Amino acid sequence: MLRIISILIFKINGWKVVDSINYPKKCIVIAAPHTSNWDFLIGRCYGYIQNISPKYLIKSEVFYPVLGYLLKLNGGIPVYRKEKNNVVQQIVDLLNSSEKLILGVAPEGTRSKVNKWKTGFYHIALKANVPILLCKLDYKNKQVGIFNQINPSGDFEKDMQFIEDAFRNIEGKIPAYYNPDIF
Repeated sequence: MLRIISILIFKINGWKVVDSINYPKKCIVIAAPHTSNWDFLIGRCYGYIQNISPKYLIKSEVFYPVLGYLLKLNGGIPVYRKEKNNVVQQIVDLLNSSEKLILGVAPEGTRSKVNKWKTGFYHIALKANVPILLCKLDYKNKQVGIFNQINPSGDFEKDMQFIEDAFRNIEGKIPAYYNPDIF
């Protein structure tokens, strides 16, 4: 039912799914640019259309009664940003103990313009030995989907430059909030 609703939302609004890579059993999916609350709706509809059930990191402040329950049911993992609790290692452990896990991350960490992306996704993928799939939320062309992939090499600067170059010309809903220089 959610898949049908998502397909209708995409058709009505002119969005297209443009995947060029199949999903492995375990991976990190980074979705960018993240400049609007609408990104969540586009991303979730995309997941339903593609029949994937990703987990995703979301700030703990939105996990209040009822909404928090629904977010967890839908794959949300609360991140307690005010505490130091080694989220990277927790997610690595979760990936290592799971037979199948797709983790979606908005590496900018917020909808506002940032000077650089958060890089925990890279360290998680490297430690858990899983690929990073690059998912664009391209509002200019109304396209969403996986368009590239990287297996972290351990050469942080080289790998981040590859990711930065890949996302350089993608336009978010609010272009002024997107900084394509990620590190």
